[in-house]
Amino acid sequence: MRSWQDAYLMVSAAAASQFPRHERAEIALAGRSNVGKSSLINRLAGRKNLARTSQTPGKTRTLNFYAIDERLCLVDLPGYGFARVPKSERMRWGKLIDEYLTTREQLVGVIQVVDVRHPPSELDVMMADWLRQRGLPAIVVATKADKIARGRWKGRADAIQRDLEMPVILFSAVTGEGAQAVHRWIASVAGTGKKS
Repeated sequence: MRSWQDAYLMVSAAAASQFPRHERAEIALAGRSNVGKSSLINRLAGRKNLARTSQTPGKTRTLNFYAIDERLCLVDLPGYGFARVPKSERMRWGKLIDEYLTTREQLVGVIQVVDVRHPPSELDVMMADWLRQRGLPAIVVATKADKIARGRWKGRADAIQRDLEMPVILFSAVTGEGAQAVHRWIASVAGTGKKS
């Protein structure tokens, strides 16, 4: 995949009516709060501050659409799981995410993001099961690989793959480990997906 020349935040959507209209293929990023989705987007795009990173779980409260060149859009979904927000707000996020994942015609694949240091949570397993039932092309990107010894990588990746039953790419936003593999997967999926 050629390097991305242009990347920008297209829109932050708090309602389905705010989803952008375009012909780009969309790849969604789903994962627990504070798992490193923003850092993944920044590394893939080669930008430090394209997606805002935070130490506070639940900072992403909208669906953030990032336009990549002329053919692609990455969609950062609000993190599931722990977030210091009212239950009503989390329910609203859930409905919005569900509407996006089930009705968005531009959606061609999903990257499920997990932290390699921790076993997948019940919510991670539920998301993986849902993606398989939906039949969407999907992979797991296990972030923060730089925070564990390289000798543990294969064991952790194998365990995550067993739990979530999807291919796993180990990734580090610090070193760039796994970035090219993620790029290749995105290119293969976005190049063949239906565009509306």
